[in-house]
Amino acid sequence: MRLRTLLAIPDLRLELITGHGELDRTIRWVVTTDLKDPGRYLRGGELVLSGLVWRRRPADTEVFVRALTRARVSALAAWDAVAATIPADLVDACDRHGLPLFRVPEDVAFASVTEQVMRRLSTARAADLTAVLGRHRRLMAGVAEGAGLGPLLDLVGRDLGMRCWVLAPPGRLIAGPAELPGALSPADLVRGLLTAPRLPAVLHGPGLSLFAVPPDAASAASPGTASPGGASPGTASSDAAAFPETASPGAASRVADWLIVCEGDWTEWPAERRALAAELTTIVAIERARSDERSTAASHLARELVRLVLADAPTAEISPRLQLTGLDTADALIPVAAGTADTLRPGDLHRLFREILPAGSAVGLLGDEIVALVPVAGPGHDLAAEIRRALSVLAPGLSGGGVSVGVGEPVAAEGLRGAVAEARHARRLADDGTGPVRVVGPDALATHALLLANLPDDARVTFRERLLGPLRAYDEAHHAGLIRTLETFLQVSGSWTRCADRLHLHVNSVRYRIRRVEELTGRDLTRLEDRVDFFLALRLR
Repeated sequence: MRLRTLLAIPDLRLELITGHGELDRTIRWVVTTDLKDPGRYLRGGELVLSGLVWRRRPADTEVFVRALTRARVSALAAWDAVAATIPADLVDACDRHGLPLFRVPEDVAFASVTEQVMRRLSTARAADLTAVLGRHRRLMAGVAEGAGLGPLLDLVGRDLGMRCWVLAPPGRLIAGPAELPGALSPADLVRGLLTAPRLPAVLHGPGLSLFAVPPDAASAASPGTASPGGASPGTASSDAAAFPETASPGAASRVADWLIVCEGDWTEWPAERRALAAELTTIVAIERARSDERSTAASHLARELVRLVLADAPTAEISPRLQLTGLDTADALIPVAAGTADTLRPGDLHRLFREILPAGSAVGLLGDEIVALVPVAGPGHDLAAEIRRALSVLAPGLSGGGVSVGVGEPVAAEGLRGAVAEARHARRLADDGTGPVRVVGPDALATHALLLANLPDDARVTFRERLLGPLRAYDEAHHAGLIRTLETFLQVSGSWTRCADRLHLHVNSVRYRIRRVEELTGRDLTRLEDRVDFFLALRLR
C-alpha cells in the first residue's frame, strides 16, 4: 500500500503537510507510539501514529523525528489533542529529514486509521500471494522447458520493472541485460559479494541487492523443496515475504558462488518482491545444478586423460582420449596445475577453474589438485596472465592459503607428459610465494626447473632426502638453522660476509654452520659440483 492511497480514503480525511514528493513510499505496518525515541521497536516501512505526548519542549522533536528516519519508517501521522494543532517545529523537522507528515483530523481516532490501513494491507497481501504463485508457475514452467535464465529474468523485469543479472566467478555474465547498472564492472559486483559481512547484501551507492547461489544449494533447490525465502515452490507460505538476512560462514566459501544482482534495496521491498527474489534464487540454483551435471561427464573424461598422461601412456592411446574431451589432437595444448592449502574445497576449486579457463579446456581433479589442458588461443596467448587477472578479482575471498597455479609451455600431444610435470612443478614453486594469488608461468621456470620437473617422483624424493635429510633432522633436534644458512650461503655465491649480514650472524657462526653441513652430508661446499647438488635439492623441497 502506498502513501498516496491514504489521501484517497474518504473516512480518514488525512491531510499531507510535508513530503509531497514521497507519496510512492509503501506502508508495511501501522504503529502507534508516544515514546520520544521509539527506534528500537521499528523495523522500517511503518506508518507511525502519534498524539505527541512525548513532546515536552521543541528539542524533543528532533530526537523523535531522527529516530523515525533512522528506522526508515514510511510516514508520520499526528495530532496534538491538547494543543489542537501540529507544532511548527515538528513540521520543520519532518521537512528537513524528508519524512512525510500527515495531519489526522481531531474527530478521527487512531484506531480508525489503523483499521482502515490494515484492512487494505491484508487485501493487498492476498493479491500479492496470488500474483507470486502465478509468476512462480510461469517461472518453473520455463525451467522445466529448459528455456534458460534469460527469459526468466526478462519476465521479472517485465512484471516488476526490476532488472536482474546472474553472474558466475570471476564475473562471467550468464544472463541479464548486457549493460550493467551504474557503470559498474562485473569485478565490482563480485568484490561486493566477497566483502559483504552478511548476505543478502546491499550496494547502497548504485542501489543493488546481491544474493549468492553456492554450489551446494542445488540439493535444496529442486522443485518441491523449500526455497531460500521460506516458501515451497508452487505453494503459499504464511512467511512467503520473508527473505532473512543471514551471517556469512566466511567469504572464502563465496568464491565459487554464482551471484544474483537485482535493482533496489531488498530490505525495503514489499512482500511480493521478496518472495519472487526467493523463487528466483531457487530457480538459479536449479539451473546451476543442471550446469554442474552437464560438466560431470566432461570432468571424468578430463581426469582419465590426465592420468594417462602422467602414466606416460603412448601417444596412440592418449590421442583418442583427447578427442573424447573435445580437444583437437593437432592443436598445441597448455598444461595448468592448481591447488589450495586451506581456502577452498577441491570440488569448489574444480568448479572455479572450469569457469576461469577458456571454453573447451579439459579440467580434471586429481585428489586435491587441478590439472587442465587448455587449447592455445593463438600467437602470444598469455594464459598465465589471464588466470592471474581472473583470480585477482576473487582475491578478497581467497584468505588463508590462497591459490597456487603453475602454467607450462604449449606442446603437442607427444610432449604432454613433460609439460604437465613442468606445470605441476611450477605450482609447487608458486606454493612458496606470498599473497592470495600466486601464478608461476613458463617464463619463470629456469632450465634446471624444467629438468627437475621431468624427474620421476621417487628419484626426486631420494635425491632431496639424501642431501637435506641429515640437515633437517639436526635442525629439528638442535634448532641450528643449517638449511636456512645453506640456502642463504648459496644465494650469495659463497660469500661469508654477505651471508653473515643477511642472517645477522657473526662470520665465524656462518663458518661453523657450513662446516657442520659438510660434516653431516660428507660434501665439500668449496666444490662446484657439491654446491650444484645442494642448490637442486633445495629447489626440490
